[in-house]
Amino acid sequence: MIEVRALQGGQTGAAVALLARAMRDNPVHLAAFGADPDRRRRSLEQMFGTFFRVFSRQEPLCAVDGTSLVAVSGVAPAGTCQPSPGQRLRFLPGLLLMGAGTSRRVNTWLGIWAEHDPDEPHSHLGPLAVDATLQGRGIGSQVMTEYCARLDAAGQVGYLETDKPENVRFYERHGYTVSGEAAVLGVPNWFMLRRPGQ
Repeated sequence: MIEVRALQGGQTGAAVALLARAMRDNPVHLAAFGADPDRRRRSLEQMFGTFFRVFSRQEPLCAVDGTSLVAVSGVAPAGTCQPSPGQRLRFLPGLLLMGAGTSRRVNTWLGIWAEHDPDEPHSHLGPLAVDATLQGRGIGSQVMTEYCARLDAAGQVGYLETDKPENVRFYERHGYTVSGEAAVLGVPNWFMLRRPGQ
């Protein structure tokens, strides 16, 4: 039976590995990290590991099946999704480990995302992934149902970015609407908002 709950501190390493496996072939990750799937996975592990260390106010959700972690989502509370100057400095070494060209592409990508971040207070969802071998079984919907219930209970706006058109349809089923679009490293990206109670 799947249980959706807060990610526990000791599960961060497993969460990072799951996200890297599940999101390895996303279009923007192909554009940022290149054609080699193993390099993409390693780069995502580096990036997501740094992400969870630096953004310490994250309130990630996960789905577990017994003792197995099967899905993970980052959740940045209102006012915490854009990095402070100190967080940017702490994030930089992890980016530089990926190489100069890759770090430039990642900076470009994250810069475009930051330009579209709403001015109004919001809870920022992402990354969100179900483990690669378990997708299509409704686990992602269970995570979203719990997350959206929390948004509604708090009267909060939800916001996210996605680079996959099938994800747009998925998030629309949970009350999100497209608030903007942009090309990121040549890849179409969609920015989506959800009002409480939608």
